Amino acid sequence: MKSSDFDATAREQRFLGYVVEETLSGRANRIKAYSIAVEVFGRDASFDPQTDPIVRIEAGHLRRSLERYYLTAGQSDPILITIPKGAYVPTFSSRPRPVAVEITPPPVPETVERPKPARWSNASWLTVILAALVAALAVLAFELVPVNLRATAPEIPRLLVEPFEDLSGTEMSAAVASGLTQEVIGHLAKFKDIVVIESTEPGTAAEQPRFVLAGSVSLLADAFRLRVRLINRSNGSVLWANSYDGGMDVGKLLQAQADIARNVATSLAQTYGVIFQADAAIHADNPPDDWAAYSCTLSYYAYRTDLDAKAYPAVRACLEKAVERFPNYATGWGLLSQTYIDGIRFRFPFDASSAASIERALAAARRAVSLDPLNIRGLQAEMIALYLGGEIDAALAVGKQAMAINPNDTELVGEYGYRLALSGNWDEGCPLVAEVRERNPGPLSYYESALALCSYFRGDNAQAAMWIRKVSAPGNANYHAIAAAIFGEGGHKAEADRERAWLEQNAPGLIENARKEISMRFANPENVAFFIASLRKAGLDIPD
Repeated sequence: MKSSDFDATAREQRFLGYVVEETLSGRANRIKAYSIAVEVFGRDASFDPQTDPIVRIEAGHLRRSLERYYLTAGQSDPILITIPKGAYVPTFSSRPRPVAVEITPPPVPETVERPKPARWSNASWLTVILAALVAALAVLAFELVPVNLRATAPEIPRLLVEPFEDLSGTEMSAAVASGLTQEVIGHLAKFKDIVVIESTEPGTAAEQPRFVLAGSVSLLADAFRLRVRLINRSNGSVLWANSYDGGMDVGKLLQAQADIARNVATSLAQTYGVIFQADAAIHADNPPDDWAAYSCTLSYYAYRTDLDAKAYPAVRACLEKAVERFPNYATGWGLLSQTYIDGIRFRFPFDASSAASIERALAAARRAVSLDPLNIRGLQAEMIALYLGGEIDAALAVGKQAMAINPNDTELVGEYGYRLALSGNWDEGCPLVAEVRERNPGPLSYYESALALCSYFRGDNAQAAMWIRKVSAPGNANYHAIAAAIFGEGGHKAEADRERAWLEQNAPGLIENARKEISMRFANPENVAFFIASLRKAGLDIPD
């Protein structure tokens, strides 16, 4: 698709061009993950789609880019191209032609039904509504449970890792199976939002693991293969499964085991990972307050995908109630700190007295770290609070410390990369954000706004415009300000005018305090001056 209005990365465009050309040439049966990886992404002949998810991930990004194109610039295109989920062969369909019929409209009643929004908008609003609903129900649950029945600690998912089965029955295969088991346990244990156990003992139902990780190892000619699966213990359903291959060379064996273990741990335990998704799908009536407290963390992450102000009050109230009920809940304190931070950086609502709010956010973050010095959510919140408070070096030092504790936590990696970039270290920070966008299925708009800024400060206005057009956060003033600067600098007058009008109508406080707000984010004065100049090119009257 050569249209200049099709905002997609070069990789996505190559992907689309390849599958369309192969299909139209009668070679649709050749379109497989392997052929795409080799022909489009330059992978070598050893590519294995089971261990390298690049094709599946890029297919998801391409579907999203196509959907946005047909909702905007491609509304009048006669032919629609889609990539069905679970496949890579494109389908082609004709758009129905509208039939012009003259109709005299009836009087509009007071309760007229509004037009149904586009599909991405429905998803966005649904996330916001669910986040607010879960948070509100969790707060109510705290009040309804009798004091003598209340739990003494919040719910934390418990994961039993069974020793991986040795299918080959040799001394070497037994050693590989044992080594892989221990590596996976070690990397999973870095995630403090779950409890990893190696064996079960008699106890209460609450003390029994809800998830089981099982697997098997077999030796091939010069390699090993690990097959692993995550099981929901309550009903025996398999929530996730994968297989991994590794070489048996002495120099590569240990590295292969470590790489596989990192991949497994991140897939399961990261924010928005398999365990989070499984628990987010549970909707319990009148949950006990240990689960209600855990639901507050789930509602925070649901709200975080869109950062919508409408869900914010319920999520923050839920977390405040959670730490009131469980004062030693380190993750709860860390996420509460992040809600306070969101109130500052996203103006929920705009608060001119940000110093006091930063103090409150910092206090909550440090409470989390004092309860658990290895708690990543607490360290992440402390990093951002210090950064917004102007203590840039201290913030980055905390972020580096957290990265040393768990470099597999993609939520942390993304925030640390964003802080590095905004501090002026674009060369080191931007690749981290790009990596997280590929690995974390969570708040894509947040990472895409960062990549838009990375391109903008690199002087690549076309790429910056492509990234910011992908962002879907219609009510967030920060994203509109970034878009205004990028469109103003790139000479996209119509889009710049649209963003200027939105900001003038919906965020006059941001414009009035623009220099302070921008200086709080960009540590380099030259970046601040450049961004303000771009806003002025977009027509915004930024006070000196």
